[in-house]
Amino acid sequence: MESVVKGRRYDRSGRQARTRLTRAAVVDAARALFLERGYAATTIEAISEASATPPATVYRLFSSKLGVLTALLDVAAGGDDEAIAMGDRPHVRALLADPDPACQLRGFARLTREVMARLAPVQQILLSAAGSDSAAAALLAEHTRQRQVGQGRIAHALAHRAALRPGLDEPAAADVLHALLSPEVYRLLVTDRHWDPDRYERWLADTLIHQLLRPTADQHTT
Repeated sequence: MESVVKGRRYDRSGRQARTRLTRAAVVDAARALFLERGYAATTIEAISEASATPPATVYRLFSSKLGVLTALLDVAAGGDDEAIAMGDRPHVRALLADPDPACQLRGFARLTREVMARLAPVQQILLSAAGSDSAAAALLAEHTRQRQVGQGRIAHALAHRAALRPGLDEPAAADVLHALLSPEVYRLLVTDRHWDPDRYERWLADTLIHQLLRPTADQHTT
């Protein structure tokens, strides 16, 4: 009996591994096709052919083309296919708990650089799709809402430590974070103006510290 149970467990583990590989192949193929052809012109059949995955399997795993785009966004944001929200990931929790506000903001600047390197091209796909697809527009709105929730947690952590500069309240700090940590700013500086990612990260950290923190907390500015 024990060997049978173990065999079932190993078989289940193997199926899960194969499913993850298939999902990754579909997401990778979709990313390339969305960038090359655009979201509207890319079909499930094209994704199926490019990923060597039967269309029925693509539908079973993702339900629709929007489901594929949603998975692509999740992978780009998190860096993997784990079903863990960004705010619940250990490194984000550690940053939110950092007792040094300046170090905290430098950490979020570094994290933003890493995430945007993956996410910015996918964000452009979503923006393009949202212009003509109501479901994609709803996905964009939800993605923006999730960003605002995460940025609100940063603002709350700073306000809780009384680290915000005089005259700046928590909602205003959240607005500053929403603007500076946006894909649009990353794209303008790194993609359009050809900033080196290191320069972007330094500028972002210094600007966040200058805009958000009390001058006495600005001791780590370089």
